[in-house]
Amino acid sequence: MTVQEELVPVGKIIGTHGIKGLLKVYSYSGNIQSLQSAATVYLKDKNGGLCEHVIKSVAAHAGGFILGLDDFADINQVVPLNGSELYLKLSQLPAPDEDEYYWRDLIGLAVVTDQGLELGTLVDIFETGSSDIYVVRGETKEYLIPAIADVITLVDVPGKKMIITPLDGLLDL
Repeated sequence: MTVQEELVPVGKIIGTHGIKGLLKVYSYSGNIQSLQSAATVYLKDKNGGLCEHVIKSVAAHAGGFILGLDDFADINQVVPLNGSELYLKLSQLPAPDEDEYYWRDLIGLAVVTDQGLELGTLVDIFETGSSDIYVVRGETKEYLIPAIADVITLVDVPGKKMIITPLDGLLDL
């Protein structure tokens, strides 16, 4: 397996912080523990170039993170990194708990109701205050499915399938 195949996107650099080469990071998961426990992070620039960097510091800040990298100590060095995506090796991430999944494992699953109605493919996920929302795109319609235990009946990642039990009116929206 190549390094590229083992990498998981975890965030994006959205700016600089101060003058000492720190970076503002928008986190895709909001989980600071993954970055705090990692020794290195990969940055992918706008041209697709990938480079590994040693993590110096990670701190929560205003709904995101402030990231310090060993290679950078000055704002002028990090300005070109704005817009770069952050990746961790899959092996650096903690194993999900039972009934928890990485978003990357859910995107692309076929979504079917418990009555056998094929809704489409899970194409996106977004966070809300209480639970994630799965965006399922069918041939003619898009569905917003709440990721709650009352709705999600089965997630079969190896079988690339999700079965849901829709709440009354959910599919009518």
